[in-house]
Parts: sequence; C-alpha cells; structure tokens
Amino acid sequence: MLSQESLNLLFGDARTHYHWQEKPVPEALLKQVYDLTKMAPTSANCQPLRVVFITSAAAKARLKPHLDAGNVEKTLSAPVTAILGMDMAFYDQLPKLFPHTDARSWFAGNEQKIYDTAFRNSSMQAGYFILAARALGLDCGPMSGFSNAGVDSEFFAGTTIKSNLLCNLGYGDAAKLFPRSPRPDFADFCKII
Repeated sequence: MLSQESLNLLFGDARTHYHWQEKPVPEALLKQVYDLTKMAPTSANCQPLRVVFITSAAAKARLKPHLDAGNVEKTLSAPVTAILGMDMAFYDQLPKLFPHTDARSWFAGNEQKIYDTAFRNSSMQAGYFILAARALGLDCGPMSGFSNAGVDSEFFAGTTIKSNLLCNLGYGDAAKLFPRSPRPDFADFCKII
C-alpha cells in the first residue's frame, strides 16, 4: 500500500494548475511519463493513446488558434502541452500487442466498435498519464476546451489519429491556486448492492 504522502501527491494535494513556473521539463521526464502510462490496462492491450508533446513556441503558435479563449494563456505559459490522441487504426497493432488470437478481426470494419474502444481506452490511458506525471513530480492541467477538428487538422492531418484531450504539464505556481471545488460524498454518488 502507498504511504499517505504518496496518496496525497497523486490525489489529496494534487490540483489542476493554470499558472506555471518558468522551469523547463526535461525530455527524459516526458519519456518516463509515457513509459509509466503505457502500463495502464487497455482492452486486449489495444494501446490506442498517441501523444504529441508540444514544447516549442512555434508549435504552441500552431495550437493557439484551436484553443477556447479561456485556455489560451494557461496553455501558452505551460512548459509542455500534451495532445492526448487516439489512433482509430489501433487494431492494426493488435497482432503485435495481443498475439494470443486474431484480435484485429474483432474491430476491422466495425466503425462504432473502433470508436468506442479507442475513446474509452485512450481516456483511461489519459487518466494514467496524469497520475504518471504527478508521480514523477509534474503538475497537470488537463482540459477539453479546444477544437478537436482544428487540432486534428493541424497536428494529425493524413493520419488515423484524432485528438481526445489536452494536458498542460510543468511545475505549477501553487500560490495562484484557488480553493478546491467541493467533492461529493460516497453516499451521494455511490451504492453498494
């Protein structure tokens, strides 16, 4: 079992950050985040998550027109913005990733099953991505306020990848956090039957 300190790092004290310290995130750390993320469970080890780490001013300028107005400043000031995408042809990798059976045939030609599987599993991987980043000492600012079509056209043109969400990464400025919003009690949202 993790210590209370570790649980606080991942959950209790972790916050969504909007303001960032001017401190770079090393490329090696981004690779570590992915190496932990890929260990997340996915259906038939389908691994649909694809990540583009945006670190340069030029790449941020390409992203800016596709952000909702309220997300521009916090994204441009973040050291890294990760586009967390989903490969709609993930099933082509199944002969390698799930060699036990012909899992590719479960998906080929079934567009609804492909979308549902890619979206569900890349979203689950995105949750693990956030936990991995936090475990490695990074702060996160996940968001969905952007034009998926614009981001897909700008960063994934000519591919089978579609954007799911964005996540700013870096070292947050804790002094600029506002109070945490309320969280529901177990009894309000859960049942044991």
